[in-house]
Order: sequence, then structure tokens, then C-alpha cells
Amino acid sequence: MTVFQIILLVFLLVCAIAVSFSKNLLNSILIFMSFSLIMSILWVCLESPDLGITEAAVGAGVTSILFFATLKKIHAIEVEGTQEEAEDEQA
Repeated sequence: MTVFQIILLVFLLVCAIAVSFSKNLLNSILIFMSFSLIMSILWVCLESPDLGITEAAVGAGVTSILFFATLKKIHAIEVEGTQEEAEDEQA
């Protein structure tokens, strides 16, 4: 294994641990996206570009978009305008 691949594996471990300890759902999704991107780079380094492209498209792309849409539906992500309006109403 090259030094680059070892560094990527360390980043994978850090992402896996960080997502399990993250309290914020949005941060968890962003960490999951970075995990998928690092994994796709590792697949390309291991001479399997078809899996790398699939991991990037599905793991970091489609799945993350679905997670963001879900957070928006359950109102875990608020638009800045509505948040400012809610603060103005409380004051």
C-alpha cells in the first residue's frame, strides 16, 4: 500500500467515528458525503474505476440529495428568511 492509500484509510476511520458521534444531522450528512468521496478515490486507487464512479454517484450524490430532501421535509433545515422571521416574532 502506498502512503496516499494509508492516509485515505485513516480519513475513512476518522469520518466513520465522527459521523457516529455527531449530534447535528446536517453535519452527519456532510461527513457521510466526505466518506463516500474518499471511498470512491480509494476504489480508483485500487484500479476499480467502475466502483469508484458508482460510489461517487450513488454514495455522495444521490443518497446525499435524498438525505437533504428528507431533512428539509422534516423541517430540520430551515431557510434563513424563516429563521430570521421567527427570531423577529419572538423579540
